[in-house]
Amino acid sequence: MPAPASGPILVVNAGSSSVKVILFDAQLCQTLSGAVTEIGSGATFTLNGASNACAATDHKSAVRLILNELATRDMPPQSFAAAAHRVVHGGAKLTAPRRITPEIRAEIVACTALAPIHNPANLAAIDALSSLTPDLQQFASFDTAFHTTNPPEATTYPLPKKWRGRGLQRYGFHGISYSALVKNHPGPLPKRLLALHLGNGASLCAIHNGCSVATTMGYSPVSGLSMGSRVGDIDALAVLEIAKSEGIEVTSTLLNNASGLMGLAGENDMRSLMRAGTPDADFAISHFCYWAVRHAGSMVGAMGGLDGIAFTGGIGENAPEIRERILNELNWLGVRLDYDANRNNLSTLHGASSNISVHIVAAREERQIAQDALELM
Repeated sequence: MPAPASGPILVVNAGSSSVKVILFDAQLCQTLSGAVTEIGSGATFTLNGASNACAATDHKSAVRLILNELATRDMPPQSFAAAAHRVVHGGAKLTAPRRITPEIRAEIVACTALAPIHNPANLAAIDALSSLTPDLQQFASFDTAFHTTNPPEATTYPLPKKWRGRGLQRYGFHGISYSALVKNHPGPLPKRLLALHLGNGASLCAIHNGCSVATTMGYSPVSGLSMGSRVGDIDALAVLEIAKSEGIEVTSTLLNNASGLMGLAGENDMRSLMRAGTPDADFAISHFCYWAVRHAGSMVGAMGGLDGIAFTGGIGENAPEIRERILNELNWLGVRLDYDANRNNLSTLHGASSNISVHIVAAREERQIAQDALELM
């Protein structure tokens, strides 16, 4: 039997060693959150902030554990309207949220080579729910989809046709976050909006008339800004030099997990770095802000000007010092910061004399995924 359309929506975000869930009611209000982390060894189950050790050897056992616990709270799977998944890579074909059918699942599988760390984990959670609750309809929102409006000049690497035909292009990520930002931006949406998703993963997006026209991430989430542990932009021959010495696997780990703030200061938490006050920490912060400003110029160029700026993500929403450093370097664009508003993390940050609106927009990725599913139903 189909689940009731008025039932809750289970939003699932699966990583390589974790399954995180948030339950939303039919009005898209969050009612519960939980996660199983460190799947495979020393797993921990957390529900609404309370944590306990658990036995979860794979994604299926983690999903089963979550469903069983929800059932004890009078929320059995048959009461859900749907499950909705974050899928990192939709490739060139999955350009909008979709109901998961065998055909759509096959397309997600086809994108695995483009996101070998992320898509297999997303698929593991989809398959686990299909096995455990076969009557539950499932939906997927894709992190790459928002950027499919980029022009070909922005997405095409100048490689021979043979390699372009193998999917080597700029895709961009954080698309669910940017889609939510557009829908939740306070007041009229600026025609030319510079959006900064700043967190452990960080990117910028040029949004023109509500559509992405350029973004800093490319073929993978490694490129663009320096991030918590990702390297950001690096010359391809420098990567080849590392790979020649260390091999492909070690190089991949280095670029994804040991670079960025981690590589510069041995720490990837911005709050810890700001408290540290060491030369390495100060330089890592300066490096992060410098490249955010430098890439901002590129995004403004892609839009032909600027009308508004919006910050989102953990750092973007909660680090006034970082926002201030970035915005002060954008004074030449006509940005005038209200320092008191910024210090207090208010939603509107621009002063009365500013030619550019500046806002904080709370990240609502999970709610956006639930909304995508609700609209498709």
